[in-house]
Amino acid sequence: LFQKTAFKDRCALVTSYNPQARDITLEDTGANTETEKESIYNIYIALLKDVVAEPSKTKTETYEDKVKELFKTQPANMRLLIVVDKLLTGFDAPPCTYLYIDKSMQDHGLFQAICRTNRLDGEDKPFGYIVDYKDLFKKVQGAMAVYTSELDHTGGESPEILLQDRLKKGKERLDQALESMALLCEPVQPPRGELEHIHYFCGNTELVDDLKEHEPQRVALYKSTAALMRAYASIADDLPDAGYTEAQVAGINGDLNSYLKLREIIRQASGETIDLKAYEADMRHLIDTYIEADEPRKISDFGEIGLLDLIVKSGIADAINSLPKGIKGDKRAVAETIANNVRSKVIKERLSDPAYYDKMSALLNEVLADLKAQRISYEEFLKRIAEIAKNVQAGKSDETPAKLNTPAKRALFNNLNGNEELALKIDGTVRQVKPNAFRGNQAKENVIKAALMGLLGNDPDEVERVFLIITAQKEY
Repeated sequence: LFQKTAFKDRCALVTSYNPQARDITLEDTGANTETEKESIYNIYIALLKDVVAEPSKTKTETYEDKVKELFKTQPANMRLLIVVDKLLTGFDAPPCTYLYIDKSMQDHGLFQAICRTNRLDGEDKPFGYIVDYKDLFKKVQGAMAVYTSELDHTGGESPEILLQDRLKKGKERLDQALESMALLCEPVQPPRGELEHIHYFCGNTELVDDLKEHEPQRVALYKSTAALMRAYASIADDLPDAGYTEAQVAGINGDLNSYLKLREIIRQASGETIDLKAYEADMRHLIDTYIEADEPRKISDFGEIGLLDLIVKSGIADAINSLPKGIKGDKRAVAETIANNVRSKVIKERLSDPAYYDKMSALLNEVLADLKAQRISYEEFLKRIAEIAKNVQAGKSDETPAKLNTPAKRALFNNLNGNEELALKIDGTVRQVKPNAFRGNQAKENVIKAALMGLLGNDPDEVERVFLIITAQKEY
């Protein structure tokens, strides 16, 4: 049933059952219907159809280990586990937020079950939820009383274990999340438009290190927005019952929309287009469900492609047109967004080729200074920044010699004063002598350094400098 809903490929079954052909050999009644045993067997066979058993494991064990790991580490990609008589002990999954109970339980077993949701998982999970289909509330209180009575209370305060009202706690959580977002954005300078927010969260594009130094503000924004979205989603269908008036609900919806748009603008303006990976699908689902249910959309208009890729593949005009409305309508915001995306790429790749990316950074500073001083027009700026973006994304310029056909060869060439012959010799030598898994192993690293010594004039400092570039190359 769940495979026909939004849970398709994101839910799994974990039980003690392991399908065997003998389970159904005596089940054929001749009727055109499945018996219960046949139904269970066929469900499991369908679940395990594409599973390849790992060494020393059955297909069922392989399947269960995989889905449990996904549930713990990628909750957006495994959102629901249906469990029968398993995982009460030895299973720790902090992302688990909801427990649905449809089985009569009591005492220690019941307490173990409800404890599956009590692990904190970051700032946006202060507590877990229990959905009880068996009217076990009094039994839960009893199980907790038994548990706390067995604890040693000497030398400290009594433990406080509480069952609390979902809507009351949900309202507190949502109010706190809204307040946190307001406080986070409070330092933004008037008139508090998109450009002012870009300045606060991304810094000054003319300062080389400013984008990196403003990273804590951006991280706080992303985390706070996710916390707000999840706080809202937990009581979205019950806002009036939680105590909000109609006007307050409208205000909350408006604030949430504004913060989500701001999150997107800052992500694009900073070049951080890949967001949270495993959790991104979860954010898409929440936004499409509660914010734009009529028009589902991706979190990012770019999907998996970044702004620099768009500039290279589609041209500067199409790339600008793909930016959020709050950016593309402001020339300064466009300029700073493209500059920040270039700067972000330079920072990320610099260790692999310091000379080349330092040159690109200098060109970026130059074109920004020319634009600010009005020595060039906005159109000329776009033309020049597009060329820089293309070279930064490619990791090479059009003048690069043809023989330098790998990133490693180009990095050596750029950092050896353009000495093509020496770059090719060093590349060949490294490929010939490098031991497997040499990084971090002093003895293996020394093998490469010894081979470089003669090529670099027996200069230990130069060997160390070039070796750092070599270790940054993925192809070695």
